[in-house]
Amino acid sequence: MAQTLSRGPVSGTAVKAPAKKKPFILDLYATAVGKKYVMAITGLIGLGFVITHMIGNLKVFLGLVTEGNGDRIYDVDVYGEFLRDLAVPLLPRTWLLWGLRLVLIAAVLLHIHAAYGLTKINHHARAVKYQSARDYQVANFASRTMRYTGIIVGLFIIWHLADLTWGVTGTWERGEVYYNVDQSLSRIPVAALYIVANIALGIHLFHGVWSLFQSMGWNNPRFNAWRRNIAVACAAAIVVGNVSIPVAVLAGVVEYDPAAVTHPVGEDSE
Repeated sequence: MAQTLSRGPVSGTAVKAPAKKKPFILDLYATAVGKKYVMAITGLIGLGFVITHMIGNLKVFLGLVTEGNGDRIYDVDVYGEFLRDLAVPLLPRTWLLWGLRLVLIAAVLLHIHAAYGLTKINHHARAVKYQSARDYQVANFASRTMRYTGIIVGLFIIWHLADLTWGVTGTWERGEVYYNVDQSLSRIPVAALYIVANIALGIHLFHGVWSLFQSMGWNNPRFNAWRRNIAVACAAAIVVGNVSIPVAVLAGVVEYDPAAVTHPVGEDSE
């Protein structure tokens, strides 16, 4: 008679399937080095926008210009129309402008997220700091106040959009940049807010530009003087340029003259 064999209990450990590997970009961003790269790249995007925005805004000092058809219009309003017409007719009106805005918004959000992530990493490993002794002495005040100046600038951006883009804080006309600037900054509290916010922006940019070289690995003690000079020049130019506008409005140098404009842009702006 054949003997029936019974199988005993199976023992052993089940082999776990290997975890799905994250994309290289996400793996890099999870590290402090990756977050520093993101901080530097998004900071460059922000710096480029701030400089371009300031240059465009300084057109308020050019006053009225005469177009080919004889119409008189403020030069900064012509610049505003130019931005809305970017890439027309290749793209519909304002599409490229909104695309650039979305890139900037994404850069700002990534900048904030990377800064928050670096702060958490530094708190968990206090021996490794985003700021090292190499340049802490140079950017002492600016580095210590980065969080606060960043918050001030962030809140100011929201106010600035509500004030001069959405028109929810006072008298506002669509497409009338010169008129809107005059109406807004003629209010002393608003002008003071713009001045304080731009000083905070300058402090933030000074340390940001200084640290950018270190984050990207472009640091060398021989170039520290150049790094400092570039950081100071960028911060000073932006503060002086932006602050000059509210000062000029309060002084009456920039003042809207409705009788001088023969074709307000707001009549046909979208």
